[in-house]
Amino acid sequence: MTTSVDYYNKNAKEYSSSTIGVDFSATQDRFLNYLPLHAKILDFGCGAGRDAKAFLMKGYDVDAVDGSEELCKIASAYTGLAVRQMFFQQLDAVAKYDGIWACASILHLPNDELISVMKKMSVALKPTGIIYTSFKYGTFSGKRNDRFFSDFTEQTFTGFLLNIPELKCDEYWISKDVRPNRSEEKWMNIILSRKA
Repeated sequence: MTTSVDYYNKNAKEYSSSTIGVDFSATQDRFLNYLPLHAKILDFGCGAGRDAKAFLMKGYDVDAVDGSEELCKIASAYTGLAVRQMFFQQLDAVAKYDGIWACASILHLPNDELISVMKKMSVALKPTGIIYTSFKYGTFSGKRNDRFFSDFTEQTFTGFLLNIPELKCDEYWISKDVRPNRSEEKWMNIILSRKA
């Protein structure tokens, strides 16, 4: 995980400029359709703050965190929020959030850490809360472009989710990367909720 955080600290400006202006409204709206008005949202690994700002502009109550100190500074300036520097493993909220937005963020964790973090995310949700998360589509697990990635397909994520009996998959869909010149890359988008 440290190598991924180091990457984002070193490349924060370049990463921000490549993601902050991307139109991600279709996926944001799909997530928001599950939530009540003015819901409490955690942007978990907020990057430059693109999605946190979009949720704020629509009247939602947003907390935003990221592991990269440099991205936290950029996101704070962009959103006006006091974005906290925090590693995923440090999440300790209990029944606080209506929604957790983990867009292209927790994919940097190896499976054993991912299981632990997703259990913490489940605890952080209100009983009717939901999680949105996304992973690169595929079966690769390891270092790529100086960062660690855990990729998933429908089959591998179904098997992985057996490790987290607290959560169930409500919906998933495959999408193309929306960044310029990246449309050949596919993403696995997932909506999860707590089991009753």
